[in-house]
Formats: sequence, structure tokens, C-alpha cells
Amino acid sequence: MRLLFVAAFALLVLSTFDKADSSAYDKIVAHSRIRAREQGPNVCALQQVMGTKKKYFSTCRNWYRGAICGKKATVLYECCPGYMKLDGMHGCPAVAPIDHVYGTLGLVKAMSTQNYADISKLRPEIEGPGSFTLFAPSDEAWDLLDESMKSALVSNVNIELYNALHYHMANKRFLTKDLKNGITITSMYNNLGLLINHYSNGVVTVNCARIIHGNQISTNGVVHVIDRVISAVGNTIQDVVEVEDDLSILSDMASASGLLDKLGQSGHFTLFAPTNEAFEKLDSDVLERIKNDKNALQALLNFHLLNSVQCSEAIMAGSSYETLEGNNIEIGCDGDSLTVNGVKMVRKKDVVTANGVIHLIDQVLMPDSAKQVMELVGSSQSMFGDMVSELGLSASMRSEAEYTLLAPFNAAFSDEVMSMDQSFLRLILENHILKNKIALGELYNGQRLETIMGKFLRVFIYRTAVCIENSCLVRGSKEGSNGALHLMRTLLKPAVKNMYEILTEDGGFKIFLSLVESAGLTDLLKQEGDFTLFAPTDKAFAGLSKRDLTLLKSDINALRTILLYHFSNGVFIGGGLETGVTNLLKSLQGSNLKLISANNSVQVNSVQVPEADMMAMNGVIHFINSVLYPGDIPVGSQDLLSLLNRLISYMQIKHISGFKYQEIPLTFMKRIITHVVQEVPNVTTVTRVIQREPIKVTRVIEGDPSVTKVTRVIEGEPSITKVTRVIEGEPSITKVTRVVQGPQYSVNRGTTNIDLEGIDLSQFTTTEGNSQLLEPDSERTAKIIHGGSSRRTSMRRTQAGTRRKTRPEN
Repeated sequence: MRLLFVAAFALLVLSTFDKADSSAYDKIVAHSRIRAREQGPNVCALQQVMGTKKKYFSTCRNWYRGAICGKKATVLYECCPGYMKLDGMHGCPAVAPIDHVYGTLGLVKAMSTQNYADISKLRPEIEGPGSFTLFAPSDEAWDLLDESMKSALVSNVNIELYNALHYHMANKRFLTKDLKNGITITSMYNNLGLLINHYSNGVVTVNCARIIHGNQISTNGVVHVIDRVISAVGNTIQDVVEVEDDLSILSDMASASGLLDKLGQSGHFTLFAPTNEAFEKLDSDVLERIKNDKNALQALLNFHLLNSVQCSEAIMAGSSYETLEGNNIEIGCDGDSLTVNGVKMVRKKDVVTANGVIHLIDQVLMPDSAKQVMELVGSSQSMFGDMVSELGLSASMRSEAEYTLLAPFNAAFSDEVMSMDQSFLRLILENHILKNKIALGELYNGQRLETIMGKFLRVFIYRTAVCIENSCLVRGSKEGSNGALHLMRTLLKPAVKNMYEILTEDGGFKIFLSLVESAGLTDLLKQEGDFTLFAPTDKAFAGLSKRDLTLLKSDINALRTILLYHFSNGVFIGGGLETGVTNLLKSLQGSNLKLISANNSVQVNSVQVPEADMMAMNGVIHFINSVLYPGDIPVGSQDLLSLLNRLISYMQIKHISGFKYQEIPLTFMKRIITHVVQEVPNVTTVTRVIQREPIKVTRVIEGDPSVTKVTRVIEGEPSITKVTRVIEGEPSITKVTRVVQGPQYSVNRGTTNIDLEGIDLSQFTTTEGNSQLLEPDSERTAKIIHGGSSRRTSMRRTQAGTRRKTRPEN
């Protein structure tokens, strides 16, 4: 009874201190106690993998899944460490009696270790005074030990067994809360280190052996039961790689990359070491390319290396870990097998070294950073990869150049696409290959991306999406050694026409275009910019009479209010809209448009968009079959209200008698000025001298005029400048006339005659032999340039091919 009181008092004191600094192991045990509270006091719930003797204080994740490492686990209820049952009483109400380390071994049922302590003459030491920590292998752990090794331990006058047990001991008491992750404890055998890892899932390992029953207090220390017999560690990862015959290729590659020395440095590493067989599985060309590319070689090897120690016993489910290459791999388990990225590839696990652990694998882990850009294409984009190869595009990609692939999913290659003429399909796929390597983080709104054929694609950045032209990126971008790959939802359809051209050629927007012209907004459809247009089809105006259209056009402010509500500044495509919420777009009129994207469809102000994402060079068009109207703007005219109610059924338009529409400043409109440069016919003068008579004949030969028309956008007021330059040389005279005219606010499409009306050309004459024109005097030059009259008079164009006669000299 007195012994029980002493044990209870010792546990109470220790637990008081432990609560101030509990560990992950302690928390898992506490949670196990809570799960088993219905079983009585001090009972813990454990999970045991079916078909094995492996038991765990389970995490919540494994508890609710009912499995560990993918294998079904049953629930066991046992006394928590330090407690025991009493006959006829519920749960585990008694505190286990406290004893010295040797006696405690019997209490935790580590009978083999207790027996070997007797054989090796260790018993007196662990019964005597001191403060020890003994990591005691369980009986099952001794059974797993190779028989030849076990025999070697108990022979040689028991010295080896004594040293082995001493290596499992430390000359200081360490509870699980003291076993911090990454520390090294000095053992009692030649001061060799014991490598401690304490994981967030509550697993604590010593040289990768798991503590299965911890914190069993004794009068002269503490006992932790572990699941395997541990051996002394002295070599580094570098030492193992260099001497292991099956790792010779890895050793050579690590040496060539400069990584081998790192493997010999102090630290806490995990190396997934590909065997020679693993490297031989690679395509010989790929292996040779990587060997000759130091960056790719370093990336490859660093992808097999973690900056942490991951022992196999700590892996209870799949978890992601960052490699030294920068990307992650998933380490998991399948029963007793360790998996990497879901594949059973570990041939030998837990080779413990002084600076980490090695797991031998029979496959090479290939990071994206060591791949060529075409090797980044995955199975979900295989059709894209196949077509790029079949159409000869991959063969034209130089290995030393960098590219970016915009790879659509296989679903984008429908029967209709695959039935296209191959030359046309090649043109489409050329838009999916960019000249340079552009990572996801380098994309920005308004960016122009150049394809391998010199075309430019626009980038649009939204709250939850990154889009290129009409297609948005999907999570999963990759970066290779000479390029990048971005996953795309659909095939790209780059713009080749502006809004005006698209609507005109479609033929279904005649009424809308007529109204736009009446409102003086046609240039908005033509000018450069980034706009979104919800374009009402002719169906939206069905039933309107000429009188109705006249009424719409009668008030330009009202008409502009209605039309500009269909425009927004910025390009917004369907895939860029955030789903499940209302996306507000400010219209050019000033009121908001309300867009909702759901189930692969788009609605604007509750109006369905039947055809979306018609890409234009100056924005995007969405076709709608209804007219939109700003809900916060009333109507003052009863006639106009009646007309709008016939056009708009999705909302109730407010009527305020006498309301006047305000003029909307067209600050977003650009003045389009035509800049015409015209050259007069080239004139060559030839003089023939006849010896018999002093007669000089001059022949004038005129060539056809050359006219170049250039359109420039100038924000300022138009101006008119007339320049006449006369250049005379011998024996020919060349005359050039340049007319720079600032025209109106719009330009008609197509080829038109050049209007020179209003410019008096009578003052521009051809002068022969005027040396004053050749003088470099700036004042004379200024007089010649500005000498023409500014009055507007009519003028006729000189027809090509006419001859001018000159009077013969006397």
C-alpha cells in the first residue's frame, strides 16, 4: 500500500510539470483517453492494424477513417501508460507500482530485454542508483531481429550484448515531452548519438524505431518501449551512397552535380535513393540529356531529398512534403509498404545515418524542372501533345530555345475539331505555343504574349481566374527546364476583327448598329481599347416599327443612355466570372451590370447570354436577345416608356413625368484622324541637243502617282499643314507634294477617294533653275513652306499620265 502511495504521488508531481509543456505524443494519448471515457477511468483507445500486432494511439484522421496505411484497423481499449486494472472495478483505477528500471521492464512486458539484461550483466546497473532512460525493444522487436545477429550479440562473452543494450540507454531521464524533434541524445555506448524525431501525429522515434509505450516511470529513470532493436549509427548519407554497390549511378550523378558533399554535411535529411535498376529504366536519351545539363541534374537529385527526417513508422497516411528542389512529393503507406506519389517503389526503408535516413526506391522521381517542355504534357492533355507531334510543331521547337505551352484538356478536341483540315488545325495549335518561357506568376492583366508565329494573345486577370483570350487557365501549371505549361479549359480563339466588323459581318445586328450610328457611337466599336459589349440581336427589337425607331433616335441623350449601358470598360469573359455570386460591372453609362455565372452559362441582369466570348481586337462581345436598361434611371416620356416596356420584360421601368436624360461625356471616345500622305508623279526631264540647229527640246515623262494612306489616332484638335518640297538636281527634277490633313471624327471602312477639296494648289508651281530653293537659309525655307494661302478653294486632282510642256529656251 505504501508503494502504491509513493507511485501515485510521483505520477502526480510529474504530471503537474508535464501539463505545462505537453508534447504531440502526450496530446495523442490524452485524446485516446477521451475517446475511451465510456470504458472507465484511465482507459485509452488504440487502433490495431488487422492481421498485425501494430498498435497506435490514433490521430483523428485515422480514427474516423477506421484505417491505418490504407488497412482496416480495429479498436482496442487498454490501460493508459502508468495505470492498471483492479479486479471487479471499472476501467483502470490503479496506478502501476513504481520500481527500478529492471523491475519496470517486467511491468511493461519487455521480458526479452529484461532477460538480456540478466545475461549481459547489465541488471545491477539498472537496479542501482542513477537517472536512466532505457529505450527497451519489445519482445516482438527481438523476434524480428535476424537470428545470426542475435546470436552474435549473446556470444563473445556477452560484451556485444552489453554494448548493444548500453546503446539503448542514456544517462539522464527523458520523458516524451523532452524528446524534441531533431535532437540527438548521447547514448551510454561510446557516446554515440541517438537520433530523436517527434512528429506532429504523436509518433516519436529513436533511430526510426517507434515508441509504442512511453513514459513508464521508475525510481531511477524512465522506460520507453520501442518496436525494433536499434544499431549504432556513424556513417553519413554520403558514406552510404559511396559504398553501396546498388547506388553507384546515383553516386556518380551526385558527384557530377556537386550534391554529394552536401550529403555528407550535418543536418536532418531524407534521401529517396534510386537504385541502378531505377536509372536503367529511364530512356537512354533522357538520362544522357540530364547528365549533360547540370541544372536539370541538380533539380533531379534535389527532388529526391527532403530537409527533414521521415521515418517509415511515422507515416500513417499520405502527406505532402517539400523537397530541396522546391516542389512537393507525397509520402504515404500501403500496409507495411512505403509509397511515393502513390506508387509502391521503396525496396528498403529506414537506413539510418548520422545525418538522416535513406529509403531505397526502384523508380526515378522526375521533377518538372528537369523535363523538356514537351515532357510536361500529362495524360489529361495527351491529345494536344499527340497533335503537336503529328503536325510537326514539336519537331520545329529548338531544344536550346524556351517555350510556353497552352495545353487544352482532351475534351477540347471534339469530333468537329478532329475532322478539321490538318493545315487549319495546325494554325489553331500554333496559337497554343508561345515563344518564351512564361511562368504563372509572371502573367499580368493587359499583357501581350507572342506565339511562335508572331501573333499576340491578351492576358486577363480576374479575382479567381487567369485567362488568355477566350480560355481560362486551370490549376496545375508546370515549369520545365526550357519552358512552362499551363492547362487550358478550351481551344484558343484569338481575335482577328474589331467589334464593328464582327457585328456587321454577322448580319444579325442591323438595328443595333443603326442606333449606334444615330447616337454617334460607331467609332466606339472601331477604336482601339478593351471593352465588353452585350450586343442585342435584331430579335431583341422584334416588332418595332419605323416610327418606334424614330422615337428611339429622337432623343440622343436617351439613346446614348440605353446603348452605353450595354458597354463596360474592360474585357470580361464568361470563364473569368466568379461563380455563385453576383459580379458587378460598371457600364460606360455609369450604372452597374449584374452578371451571374453558373452551370457553364452567363446571365446579365437575369437575361440569358446565348452566345458568349466572341473575341474582338478591341474587347469581347456577348450576344443577347433582349435590350438592357439601367434600373436606377427613370423614363420621363410616356411614349418612350411604352416602347421600352415592349422591349424589356425582365424588369419594371420607373416613370417620372418630365424626367430629362443627362448628356453623358464621351471621355472614353478617341478621335480618329486620317493622316494622308500623297506623292505627286515623279518627273524626269531629259534634254536632247541637236548640233545642226541651236534648238533644245525638253521631254517630260510622268510616272503614275503613288498614294499612301495612314490612319493615326491623335487626341488633340485636327490641324491642316501644307508642305511643298521642290528638289532639283541635274539632269532631272523631282517634285514631291505632301498634304497632311486633319479630318473628321470617323473614317469609313474600305478604300475611298481622298478628299482634297478646300485646298488651293494654284500656288504650287514647278520652278526650273531657281537656285534660291537650294540655299540652306532657314528663313527662305520657312517662306516656301508657309507661303500658300489658307483660303479654301476647289481643286481637281491631276490625272496620271498627262504631259506637261515647257517652253524651249531662246
